[in-house]
Amino acid sequence: MADHHEKVLPPTDDLLCGRWPNGSMKAAAVMDVNKVGQVEVEIPGPELGYVLVAPTTVGICGTDLELLHGTASYVRDGRATMPHVFGHEWVGRVVAIAGNCQYSRQLEIGDRVVGQTMLSCGGCRACQRGHRNECSQLKEVGLYGQQGAAAEFIRLPAQSLTKVPPGVDDFAAALAEPAVTVLAALDKVGVFPGERVLVFGTGTMGLLAVQMARRVAGTVDVVGIDDAGIGAALRMGAEHAFLPGEARDGDYDVVIEASGAVPALLEALRVADVGGRIAAVGVPNDPLPAVDASELVLRGVTMTGVRHGLDYYERALRLFAEGVLSAKGMIADVFELADVDQAFELLERGRRAAPKVALSLTPRP
Repeated sequence: MADHHEKVLPPTDDLLCGRWPNGSMKAAAVMDVNKVGQVEVEIPGPELGYVLVAPTTVGICGTDLELLHGTASYVRDGRATMPHVFGHEWVGRVVAIAGNCQYSRQLEIGDRVVGQTMLSCGGCRACQRGHRNECSQLKEVGLYGQQGAAAEFIRLPAQSLTKVPPGVDDFAAALAEPAVTVLAALDKVGVFPGERVLVFGTGTMGLLAVQMARRVAGTVDVVGIDDAGIGAALRMGAEHAFLPGEARDGDYDVVIEASGAVPALLEALRVADVGGRIAAVGVPNDPLPAVDASELVLRGVTMTGVRHGLDYYERALRLFAEGVLSAKGMIADVFELADVDQAFELLERGRRAAPKVALSLTPRP
């Protein structure tokens, strides 16, 4: 009887589709708290069922800043160690598949793909019940347990990759990762034509939520703190824009909290109407102070935490292909891998007309 714990041998050349390089590769990494730079790391070797991808565009977001500052839970609890190759918002091209060329009919060499951030085990209780994003053995690309995409190559399970439709450029494709969380939020709370929607935050997820809510509900308002973000939200379809504290009590059927600010989450409770639904997609760094639970009960308000949108990647890309979602006005600047420190500097301190900063990678020939 075969030993079920026997290690599977790497595929031989006749079980490889494409050329799987070996040796070292360049990558961008968080070297230590408040320090980023370029490093040389080993190219991950072939494993059956895995695909090697050469990333072309990698988005940098607030979660990456938390990794840089050492405030992310993944750093505090030891799941992420330095140097840490980040990058969970990305698009790239398939270089090699560990299996013969008929191994995966879904992917071919040269295909443009995006990768799911959450990698589930498939065997735990949550996975078996169809709740992959609640996997007890979860790994998250570029966050913990799996090398990120800010590198010349990344190796991922074939089933975690989604092909990018023609007509969706790399910048839009790299936004699929934040877009899936927005789609999951709208699905979970339910948004219907004619409802009143308010979005807190004018970062990447906030602006994507404005675009989507405008399409589904018809009207959407936004709460922001900077002129550039508010201006972008108005151009993308927001009808009214408010500063924190200005929106009226009980005015909204649905509230999307995308800023991650604790005061915004508290204000969401105030502005939600009786029977209102709140989707929390921003992740606060500070604990939530005491909340009057009687308000939730007596007003019938529902608050839902949204833990990513693992099953929405194909839909997100299709919405970009159909023009429902757009990357226009979302990317502030693009930097080469060697200039990763400048990219983080702009994201944290620079004046930006758009929320997203990206890295451009040139794959090896």
